[in-house]
Amino acid sequence: MTALTMSGGKTSILPGRGGFFGQLSDAFWRHPKLLLLLMLTPPLLWLGIIYIGSLIALLLQSFFSIDDFSGLVNYEFTLSTYAQLLNPANFDIIIRTVVMAALVTVASALIAFPIAYYAARYAQGKWKALFYLGVMLPLWSSYLVKIYAWKLILAKEGILTWIFEKLHLSWLLDAVLNLPVIGGNSLSVSYLGTFIVFVYIWLPYMILPTQAALERVPGNLIEASADLGATPRQTFRTVLLPLALPGIVAGSIFTFSLTLGDYIIPQIIGSSRLFIGQAVYAQQGTAGNVPLAAAFSVVPIVIMALYLSLAKKMGAFDAL
Repeated sequence: MTALTMSGGKTSILPGRGGFFGQLSDAFWRHPKLLLLLMLTPPLLWLGIIYIGSLIALLLQSFFSIDDFSGLVNYEFTLSTYAQLLNPANFDIIIRTVVMAALVTVASALIAFPIAYYAARYAQGKWKALFYLGVMLPLWSSYLVKIYAWKLILAKEGILTWIFEKLHLSWLLDAVLNLPVIGGNSLSVSYLGTFIVFVYIWLPYMILPTQAALERVPGNLIEASADLGATPRQTFRTVLLPLALPGIVAGSIFTFSLTLGDYIIPQIIGSSRLFIGQAVYAQQGTAGNVPLAAAFSVVPIVIMALYLSLAKKMGAFDAL
């Protein structure tokens, strides 16, 4: 039987619908939590078994080791694989990746803030739509196409070198390429080129959360700050930046984590020195050292766990 409430406040009892689907519909109506459970079970099983299960299986490998003589995995609990991460070569990979991720995050924030501020405070109507289109358009194109396009742009015979030659600034480009650590034969095989492409690829992920946070800043607060005699610099430091900081931190979650785990950009653009993503790929695919690859995989997870806990305290999740 099915109960329905009439407009006069009376309850009308209707007969249950016949057939399997009718009875099933009545059961869902009487027990809505059952319907919710059935709807959530497939995605939760997929997440729990396919994603989290495979991740746990990979992480368990990090507590095993490789037999130096046979090259086979020794399935005995040990922390020796994690000790290998402290070897100079492996530790350099970790430091190099973290420094690059931090620099990309800072540069993205500096570039994104004025763009997001203009969109939040001044862009209206079709100009705001144009802003969203301009920010989102790079995300609609292929990831690999963008990277290979940048490789052509940054190559020694690329358009960027041609522009420097036309402006008679080849000496400046050569001076940059001759710098230790960040330089190279061309921008396409240098850390500077890797940095430029990282910033370009992940910049939209910084702009959008920052713009969303700035949209929430009441305009009367900025006006009140000016009325009370604050200079634009003081208003920015004491009013605008603190209120926009959760959005910046939210964007930094994307830029930092994506840079931390990416291996395609350093593989295509950059020097022969590895990043964490490349080390995982090389150890698991080429060297066959699955335990060391798993140990490298734990490093970004631990770093991001600490970073996310700090971001939560700063209210970054409220700006997502």
